[in-house]
Amino acid sequence: MTATELDAACLAERPLPTPDAGSKDDRGSVLVLGGCAEVPGAVFLAGVAALRAGAGKLKIASVRSVAVAMALAVPEAMVIGLPETDAGEIEAETAAACIARAAERCDAVLLGPGMNTCDVTTTLVRALLAEQNATAYVLDAGAICGLAAHAETVRALESPPVLTPHAGEMAQLLDWKREAVEAEPLKAALRAAEMLRAVVVMKGAESWVVAPDGTHWHYGGGSVGLATSGSGDALAGLVTGIRARGADPLTAALWGVFLHGEAGARLAKSVGPVGFLAREISGEVPRILREFFARPTP
Repeated sequence: MTATELDAACLAERPLPTPDAGSKDDRGSVLVLGGCAEVPGAVFLAGVAALRAGAGKLKIASVRSVAVAMALAVPEAMVIGLPETDAGEIEAETAAACIARAAERCDAVLLGPGMNTCDVTTTLVRALLAEQNATAYVLDAGAICGLAAHAETVRALESPPVLTPHAGEMAQLLDWKREAVEAEPLKAALRAAEMLRAVVVMKGAESWVVAPDGTHWHYGGGSVGLATSGSGDALAGLVTGIRARGADPLTAALWGVFLHGEAGARLAKSVGPVGFLAREISGEVPRILREFFARPTP
């Protein structure tokens, strides 16, 4: 099966949903769950990116010790402080009910940014997926690595989730060596998409987007500057924000990868090939969207 190149012409065939009314609810609501005491900024980056992608409402759920600071950093968001362990992780057993209530009225839920790979994370993610299987999910970072043992729970979701792993996370998911994933990223993405009935974004110097049926797209744009801390959190947030607007999982993944890469390419020109920050990526997105939709129709 030949890959399709992901570019502006490709996306013109997959238009983004536009709200018919002017309310926040019409633009979609997002919940970002993640973070820990050591990595609180991941949910910040993802949440802001979701808003920049056009979502109308944002909830951020993270450990209680960072909740006040997060609310001040992102005043646009409702911030939910969750019980945490002595190690500064989300306490899965007591937090699960609160998270489920927060997710109920959201149009898209992002799980995983800033969460460590551990049994506690996997338990929390599996419980939420099983309880609310009609939700539109994007799974990132710590939410991905332990899913192989719960493939049937993921496959039972009403809509395929979008996964956004880097090579290390994909290696843990598939029980491969990281070097094997880096050598054959498309093969790894195809395997994960089939196993989980998911849309998979295989991040790297070149990105691959794979649909559950194996159809796949290649994106070679972007910049080496995107290989920086927090860049993946911004990508996951963009995909989630687009998903909340009403886009199907594959369309959200393709647009997210394209916007993320184009933002990196622009920053490489204006700032330099390296040295820009992940927090700057989402700021480029509204301008890219404005220019994309201002182009004359062929």
